[in-house]
This record gives sequence, structure tokens and C-alpha cells, in this order.
Amino acid sequence: MTGSEQTPEADGQVSDAVTGNWVDSKAPAFLRPYLRLSRADRPIGSWLLLLPCWWSVLLAMVHDGEMRLFDLWIIVGCGIGAVLMRGAGCTWNDITDRDFDGKVERTASRPIPSGQVTVKQALAWAVLQCLVSFGILLTFPPMAIFLGVIALVPVAIYPFAKRFTWWPQVFLGIAFNWGALLAWTAHTGSLSLPPLLLYLAGMAWTLFYDTIYAHQDTEDDALIGVKSTARLFGDNTPRWLAWFMVATVALMGMAVIAAAPDGEILQMAVLLVGPWAMGWHLMWQLRRLKVDDNARLLELFRANREAGLIPVLFFAAALFA
Repeated sequence: MTGSEQTPEADGQVSDAVTGNWVDSKAPAFLRPYLRLSRADRPIGSWLLLLPCWWSVLLAMVHDGEMRLFDLWIIVGCGIGAVLMRGAGCTWNDITDRDFDGKVERTASRPIPSGQVTVKQALAWAVLQCLVSFGILLTFPPMAIFLGVIALVPVAIYPFAKRFTWWPQVFLGIAFNWGALLAWTAHTGSLSLPPLLLYLAGMAWTLFYDTIYAHQDTEDDALIGVKSTARLFGDNTPRWLAWFMVATVALMGMAVIAAAPDGEILQMAVLLVGPWAMGWHLMWQLRRLKVDDNARLLELFRANREAGLIPVLFFAAALFA
């Protein structure tokens, strides 16, 4: 078989990765299986983990009315940490799901079930990513460090959730939006109502996008007994997604109102455009949804990077309003 005739899986590429991604085309061969474990060939998950952090630190800056050099490090540090912790979480997920993944068409080509790495090698890789991420966390204030350590609990539990509940996406939301609490605390030194509301908004958003994502595997999940909101909702998925969309916009709007300085009407208006415009993007996704079209489902799932960046842009603009 010539190189041009080889399938992506024959080269070790994961089936749902973008063809020609940097891991498969540029990374050193010995690192590729580990980068695939971390989903470095599919960066959307890192964005979805990072964006609540950026919402929160920007809103905290608006709330306090000050921008410090350390805030730039929070933004950068959260970016690096999101890549590392998403990678560690995905590696842990693949370790715990290795028997399931081998039975699902979309995941059978992942590094562990396909034999690219052993479980011990994967575990060492997960620990390494956690340790580097912890080094970044130590540069934050004590309360933020505490929150960062506690975040490991939902990360550890999430892979098992689909075995005992129809709502594993809730556990993913708990883990993936923790940065909304951590980044606010990194800026202010403490928690308050706005980041809690932002955290809940992020959880509703996670329920929206990960239900879309989970519809890719409903048939295989049913065969192997794995639960998900996609299987639970079935044909009623659009109605549930509409409620998650409304909850996302409403809770984020409440967070904005709670955080905005008193009397700053222009600043409040700019901030509120963020959740409003994000809501329109989610509505666009909902109108294009086809639960039996896997290509469309993956396209809509990935579109949530742009959806989540919308509040970032308006929260940043509010700093100068």
C-alpha cells in the first residue's frame, strides 16, 4: 500500500480529526500518539474550556474598573492551563473508556484502543500534563489555587458519569466551566455572585453543545449501554436545546447585570450585547440542527468556539466604553 493509498487510521490519525491537522502533519512521530490523547489534533475542546475563563476575568476587570499587568498573565495562564488540563482530562477519559472506545466506530481509532500507546504510558502523560498545569496554578492567589485543585474532582468523575446517569453532560459542564470561578478569583481574590451566575450560564451552554456532539454516537451508545442527554432527549432534542439556549443567555445576562458598575449605562449596554449576540448564534445552530447527520453535528459543535468568543469580544470592548 502506498502512502497516497493509506487511510488516515492506518497512519494513526483519529477518525474524527481534521485531515492534515498539525499533529498528523508536523509533530514528531514519537509525540503524535500522546498529542492525539490530548486531542491536540482537535483543539475545539481547549477553546470550550478556556472561554469561560476569559468571560470571567474580563467581567471581573469591568466590575473592578481596573486593568493590571497580572490580568494579562491570567489570560495567558488560563490559555496554557486550558490546553494542558483539557489534554489531561481527555487522556484520563481515554484510559477509563478504553473498553468502550474500541466498540464505537468514531472512537476505535483513538491511541489506546488502536494500540498506539499503553495504559501506563497514557497515565504517565496525564500526570505530566497535570504537574505542568499545577506549576502555572501556583502563580495565582491562594483561593484560586484551592479552586484549581478542587477542579480535579469533577474531572476525575466525569468519564464514569455516563455509566450511572442520563445526564453526563451536567458533569462535563461542572468540570468545563470551573474556569469561570477560578479566573474571577485569580483577579479579585474571592468569589461573588457574578462568577457563580457565569458558571451556571456556562453549564447550560455545555448542555447545549455537548448534547449536539453526543448525537453522533447514539446508536453505538445504545448498543454498549452508555447514557447521554442525546439518547434521553431523542426527537425532543431541539426543544431541550432551546431551553438550554435561553438559560445560557439569561444567566449570562444576570451575571453582567450583577457585575456592571453602578451608573455606567453605556458599559452595561456593551456588556449585554455579548449574551444577546451569543444567543443569536445558538439560535442559528438550532435552526441548522439535523440529529441524524453526523457531519452537520460535528460542524455545529465546532461552531461553538465562535459562539463563545462573542461575549469575549463585547466584554473586552466594555473595558474601554
